[in-house]
Amino acid sequence: MLGKRLAGLSSATEQLTRAGGLATTTQTRRVLDGLRLALREEGGPAQIQARAAEIDASGIFAGTDWDQPHQLLPALSRGSLRDANSDIVVLELTSDLRLAAVAAGTYTHPAVTAAQAHQHLAQVLAVNSSLLFTAPTEAQRARQGTLAQVTRSVLRHIAGEIGYAGVLDELVEEIWRILRQRPIQVEHVTATITEIAAARADPQIDLGSGGIGADRLISSLYGTTDACREDPGVAVYRQRLASMDDGALAFEASGFARSMHDTGLVSPYHAVLVRFIRDNGRLLLGDALGLSSTGRESLLCYHELVGALIDAAVHPETAQCLYGLALLLERGILFQSPVAPALWRQLSLTLCPQARARLEAAYGTGLDAGTRLLAGTLSVLGQPLGIGQGDNPTCQSARALSMWAYNDPDYLLQTITWAARDDEIVMHFEGRPLSSQDSAAGVAAALPVDLDAVSLLVVPHLDRIYAEMIRRCADRGGDPHRWVNPEFHGWWSGRGFRINVDVPTGRITGLEDFLRHFYGSYHPLHNGNQPVIHPQPAGVAVTDSAARFIGWHAITILRVALDPDAVMRVYFYNPNNDSGQDWGDGVVVSTAGHGERFGEGSLSFEQFASRLYIYHFDVLEQGEPASVTRAEIDTVTGYIHRSWGVDRLGDTAASP
Repeated sequence: MLGKRLAGLSSATEQLTRAGGLATTTQTRRVLDGLRLALREEGGPAQIQARAAEIDASGIFAGTDWDQPHQLLPALSRGSLRDANSDIVVLELTSDLRLAAVAAGTYTHPAVTAAQAHQHLAQVLAVNSSLLFTAPTEAQRARQGTLAQVTRSVLRHIAGEIGYAGVLDELVEEIWRILRQRPIQVEHVTATITEIAAARADPQIDLGSGGIGADRLISSLYGTTDACREDPGVAVYRQRLASMDDGALAFEASGFARSMHDTGLVSPYHAVLVRFIRDNGRLLLGDALGLSSTGRESLLCYHELVGALIDAAVHPETAQCLYGLALLLERGILFQSPVAPALWRQLSLTLCPQARARLEAAYGTGLDAGTRLLAGTLSVLGQPLGIGQGDNPTCQSARALSMWAYNDPDYLLQTITWAARDDEIVMHFEGRPLSSQDSAAGVAAALPVDLDAVSLLVVPHLDRIYAEMIRRCADRGGDPHRWVNPEFHGWWSGRGFRINVDVPTGRITGLEDFLRHFYGSYHPLHNGNQPVIHPQPAGVAVTDSAARFIGWHAITILRVALDPDAVMRVYFYNPNNDSGQDWGDGVVVSTAGHGERFGEGSLSFEQFASRLYIYHFDVLEQGEPASVTRAEIDTVTGYIHRSWGVDRLGDTAASP
């Protein structure tokens, strides 16, 4: 059967090649169908790899991102390989097999070396590890049908070609890179670690000698201390705790705390230990949470509240919230007078049917929906920069939640209560109330489902209110965020507003004036060494690794400071789940190694300014724009002209 498939594919490929730039849709269709049918057969991936040069030369990739293999991003393969459109899946798999041929030295491509092809494939396998190690879920089968199995067989073929050792190294490094950003949602990370552990125990899979650091990740979840080293199950571990003396318990507590703060991951056994300490009145809670003097002071002052939170929220299924609880105590926010009463209120909160149904649809009914919400609240309060928007166009709402958790936890707790108890949030826009119940559809076309528990409830309300605010500014001209951002995010958002894009035409305008005032407002050497006091909403023009414009995106400016190498950097929060991105032309967002705190991304000041298109400032504190040098302006302008501004050059003259 494979021979018949390949014969048909060869015929279709020849016709497409002869057509050249005049290829018809029918000819392209025949090649795509031929590839899909051949890939389904046993041995098909190897045969497609062997024909990589022939297929590439036919022009099947022409006009697509796959036509420039040196610019492909491994991370994007995650979406391509799971797409419901079979053509996208087939093109991604065929491109990967083409690179497998390049890596093997059987096909020489002018734009990609064998080493580059090998590295790209290793990263593709790393970010799609679940396809390597697991069978399709019901959802994947429903979405992709037999293609779900085809994807797995092709990736396993590629892994066999380049070896698992390199994949495991990339996979482990990718996990550590994500964990250094301390996301709230770690389900995907823990699932991948579980897959690695299972693969290591499977004698049928040769993982080679790679994966340095994998043991540390696996032990952080399943064998953190001596008493749970062999992953005995939580019931057995609980029995072992009952027979331990104070010294042994203290050893367990310090072991779990060290691992939690080291990786940001919490073992289910850690939750069992904390509940045991709480139930038996042992004075080891501070040790088990790894608290400093600030955290211990919070614990001593609010011991009863913390105990009640543990009783209600901390279970093996919600163990990750222990990290949020520890960081919440470390932040000292319980000393803000409204926060403790607001948490007591949430402990006795009765969820409305809509909120309960939404949480149960996402997390099941194994634990009470209120428990899930409380655990999620602890995580958000402890990790304000760990909130992600998921696969949804709701960066504004995710940014608002992060900003409130960071700057105004009392208000965040109020919005959670409104959403969970009343299924409604009311905000005001220029003195008039806006109800999420009365607002029309938001930015997201469908209700988000891939979010943390707090976002799951609150974001749909915020999304509708944000969209309604935008609609009310539609007839004002200019960018509506001038009016919406301060009303939506809070009083601390500067009322001053600058934009360097003419909204009707999309062309750049007033660039030098825009940059001088940004330096004057935010650069310590041009604003009298004034630090950023409150987080400020801003908008960036996101570009890809080739510096091409992708779209507008909401971020938060957190601080501006010198990094360890004495480079002035802007540290910011990006709600897109992964701040580490290559925006092209040497602009690579750093998440570690340049003075970043957990959850921050950073760029040098001039590189950040080169992607900025709107920002807010205090109109009474505009610094010294005139002190900005010509060289500083020219450096930033050069970055803009080489990236998202290349097709937008209009009135860029100074307009001070």
